[in-house]
Formats: sequence, C-alpha cells, structure tokens
Amino acid sequence: MQYGGQAPNGQPIYILGEGSQRTKGRDAQSNNIMAGKAVANAVRSTLGPIGMDKMLVDSMGDVVITNDGATILKEMDIEHPAAKMIVEVAKTQDDEVGDGTTSATVIAGELLKKAEELLDDGVHPTIIASGYRNAADKAAEYINEIAVDVSPDDTETLKKIASTAITGKGGEEYKDTLAQLSVDAVKAVSEKTESGTSVDTDEIKIEKHAGGSMRDSELINGVVIDKERLHTNMPKKVENAKVLLLSAPIEFQKTEMDAEIKITSPDQMQQFLDQEEKMIKDMVDKIINSGADVVFCQKGIDDMAQHYLQKEGIFALRRVKQSDMDRLAKATGANIVQDVDEISESDLGSAGNVEEKDVSGTKMTYVTDCESQKSVSVILHGGTEHVVDSLEIALNDALRVVGVAVEDGKVVVGGGASEVELAMKLYNYAASLEGREQLAAHKFAEALDIIPQTLAENAGLDAIDKLVELRSQHEKGNKYAGLDVRNGEIVNMWEDDVIEPLRIKTQAINAATEAAVMILRIDDVVATSEKSGGGEEAAMGGGMGGMPMGM
Repeated sequence: MQYGGQAPNGQPIYILGEGSQRTKGRDAQSNNIMAGKAVANAVRSTLGPIGMDKMLVDSMGDVVITNDGATILKEMDIEHPAAKMIVEVAKTQDDEVGDGTTSATVIAGELLKKAEELLDDGVHPTIIASGYRNAADKAAEYINEIAVDVSPDDTETLKKIASTAITGKGGEEYKDTLAQLSVDAVKAVSEKTESGTSVDTDEIKIEKHAGGSMRDSELINGVVIDKERLHTNMPKKVENAKVLLLSAPIEFQKTEMDAEIKITSPDQMQQFLDQEEKMIKDMVDKIINSGADVVFCQKGIDDMAQHYLQKEGIFALRRVKQSDMDRLAKATGANIVQDVDEISESDLGSAGNVEEKDVSGTKMTYVTDCESQKSVSVILHGGTEHVVDSLEIALNDALRVVGVAVEDGKVVVGGGASEVELAMKLYNYAASLEGREQLAAHKFAEALDIIPQTLAENAGLDAIDKLVELRSQHEKGNKYAGLDVRNGEIVNMWEDDVIEPLRIKTQAINAATEAAVMILRIDDVVATSEKSGGGEEAAMGGGMGGMPMGM
C-alpha cells in the first residue's frame, strides 16, 4: 500500500513508494518493544557464574561457544532495527568496560517490558522517558555513594576484580592464573597522569597458541611476533639490537604501468638480471649503512635481499602486521620508515634482546628489554582452538575490568547486591515524585530487580524467595548482601570476593536507559521496499511485524 494525504479536490497524494511498509502508533511501539525483549531473552540465560553457554555456528561452519553477551549478539544475524539498538547497548558496554554486557542487555529489555505495562495503563511515552532519565540520574548518584575506593597498588583487590569477571566463562578453572596475568599486564602498561592513572589495554598483545596447558601461559615484558626469522643462517638471537621498522618492500620495484621489454640476446638478459640484483643490493646496503642489525618489514623481502641480509648477520622478519609494527615502534622507540631511500640512523630503535624461540613447536620472535616497558605480550596456551578462544575472551574481559578499576579507583560488589540496594533507594525516590513520573521511576526500580532474579533463576533457585531475602537483608543495612549462586545463600559479597568496577554498573544503567528511551519515543516505522528503495530495506531491517533473529 502507498501512504500519503488527500488533496482538496479529493485526489490522493502518495509520498511513499509502492510496497513500502509502515507501522504507526501503538503497533510500532509494541513491535519495537517485543524485538528489544527478544534480544534480552536471547542472552538472559547466560547471566551469572553458572549461566548457560551458547553455541554459535556461522555460514562457514565455524563454531563459537561462549556466554559473553557481546560475543553472542555480535555473531547472531539480527535484522530488526529496534533489536539492533539493544545490540548496540552490549557493544558499547563491551567497548567501554569489557564486562557486564549481558547485564546491560537484560536491564534494557526489562526497562522496555516495564514501559509496556505503563503504556497499557495509558501513560504517555514522553512521561515514561522523563521518569526513566530522572531515575537513571539518581541511580548514578546513589551507586557512587555505595562505591568503595581502591588503590592501583592494591593487587589483591584487583585480582578479585579480575576473578569476578572470569567466573562463569571458559577459563574459570584457571581464574587464579588468568587473574594474576591480567593484573600484572595492566600494571605494566599503566601510566601516571595529571588526572590520575591511565591504562591503554591495547598495548597488551595476546598471542594464542593451541597446545600445552593454560598454566604454561606467560607474560612477556615486550612484544611477541608470531613469526620466525627469514633465513636459518640469520642469527637466532641479537643482543643490544638496533631495530629498523620498514613499511616498504625490499624487493625489485615493478613499473607502475604495463611495460614490454624486448631481449634479443643472452647478454641483454644477463644485464637485465644484473640490474635487478644491483637494485636489491643497493637497498640492502642502505639498511646495512644505517647500522641496523634487526629489520621488521611490513611488506615482502626478496630472496636475494634475504641472502645479503643473512651474510651481514642481520635478523629479519617480513609481512609483520600493522598492529605489531605500531607496538614495536612504541616499545623500541623506532620510527616506521616509509621509503628505503629515507633510512637514517636516527630512525632506529633499540631492544636489549631480539630472539627466536620455540613455543610448543611454533617459532616466535621475542623483542624484550625494550627502551619503553609499556608494551607487554601474553602467550596464552590451551588444549584446543576452542579452549584457547574462550580463554582469550575471559582474559580480555579481565584486562578491561582491571584497567577500568585502576583508572576510576572505585568498585562495587556484585551478586545482585548493588542492584537491590539501588532499587530500594529508587523506590523511596519515586515516592517523593509527583504525577505520573512517579510511576515511571517506580518501574525503573523494579527493572533493576531483574539482575538478582535472573541470577537466581539461572542457578535453579526460586527467584521470588531469594529477592525477598535480599531485600530483607538490605532493609537491615547489609548493603553488601548478595546471592551466592553456588549454594543459594545470601552472603556478604565483599567478603565473598565478588567485586566489580563501578563503571560496569553506571555504563550498563546509562546505556540501557538511553536505548529504552530511544525505542519508546518511536511511534512510526517506515520500511522502504526493495522495489522502490533498493538498498534502503537493508538499513531499515526486515518486516516490521516480526522479529527475524537468525543465526
């Protein structure tokens, strides 16, 4: 059907192409809310230390087994535009904090569910949005009050934070080892600034290796490149190395345009080959003259160039990744040279040791004792590819949460304790409001209870009973009381070592609130058909009435 208005003469005016789909008013809101809730329900069963895992199989047959909310939603083929907004909540949470992605998604879904109840009672979406925003602001204020300060030097607390993030993921049985690795790695790359402490976890490189045990994993103060030296006659180890980083190839340069060379005699052929060899020799001579004894090249290195380099005792790698080149530049203090002709001694960096090592049958290059110790690498071992992949996800989350805790210097307890405490404070805040915004703020507080409820459900416990027990403890002033899902008891989460960075909670609540408000304010959805809009349909998603969520 085409949509539009009507001219004074009674003739219809069409503003949308034939085949366009349009959903208006309450129907549009219901469809969008339903899609958001569907996304939240897709990951809800993974929440908590004993949440279930998901197996995701892509079109190529590759398998990912995880309970990480961001990974699950990233791998799923979600088409509905409103559902994609909830996926963005998980993505933002993962980018900002690294953990708490499932919590953020579940809260967003529950906020939409509670909003639907208000809509059914006749409350306008604008009132709900305003109430939600006010409640979110108050939640941020209240959670800061219950946060605990932590020092960047408090290694034990940082290890507890890392262990909390790892618990429930693939590497839980090795969480002590992973926690120690993550704390050591973050401390190695943290820097004191005028405003506090800064941590760039991108400086921590993770090299995965299938084979051996997780306990064989190690932290290297330096950069590890998953490549071996080009020639067996090159030195295996270079001490006090002068490092050259080259982004240009050490190869014979072909003409930019198609060219044809006519050779009429063997002499001419030999002259041509001699000229090629001379060009390669000249390039290698420039490297030798610079004083470099280790070369990392982002592009290719000709066989003839390899021969000349090994004769001079130069250690060389080729086709090094851009990310590794950047890390090497920071670690060694070298400049990445774009042209062989521009090489100078001032472009060289330094490293105490550059060595090729055998790691469980795989040869890797270690660059250690560098000028800057702000680059570190973790060699992660696991029994199989799937195991080491799950370990990487767990370690990444641990690194991020420890980094965030070091930067912010504030932590809260987990196990649903913070959400129950916030909800109780927000119930009191809602009672102080006037008008229908009070209803929205009250529903916001109810939505936060979904975290302890889901933790209890995923542990096979009675969610209502446990929520009542939690509220009873918090009413008595036990603000750290949370649910121990292992034995079903209400315990002090601080004493139970279930600790999370403050930013996990604030980011999850803010992102979930913004996504829910954005979806609530939509009252008209127009999907352009393929016939009239070409690629527009892909941007709008599939049919508005359904929730196509395939894998």
